[in-house]
Amino acid sequence: MRYMLLMNYTDRPGVPPMSEWAPEDARARGEAMMAIHQELTESGELVGTEGLTGPEAAKIVTDDGVGAPVVTDGPFAESKELLAGYWLVDVKSEDRAIEIAARTSAAPGPGGEPMGKEIQVRPVMDRPRR
Repeated sequence: MRYMLLMNYTDRPGVPPMSEWAPEDARARGEAMMAIHQELTESGELVGTEGLTGPEAAKIVTDDGVGAPVVTDGPFAESKELLAGYWLVDVKSEDRAIEIAARTSAAPGPGGEPMGKEIQVRPVMDRPRR
């Protein structure tokens, strides 16, 4: 089963943005995340993963099918949750997807404390068979 694990930019209250962390804290988080990626790659469970730029680089496109598309810039102050990145995993069960999300959520933040970041776990819809 394929699952998408989604991470938002939103940080825990009281935790500064990563751009304000001490270099050793940012490095420790990066190393923890890379260890998870390496394990998932070696097990064959990682289908893909990408981090996304900040919302200031985002565009929203709407098109009524008649005129030219309308393109607007971010940031989107009205949004409370902005997607920071995702992992697409192919695992045997939802429990395994939740286990991976939990490890990712607990990756270290400032001072080495687990971040407790919210990770959304969503099944990928099956494609219709032809």
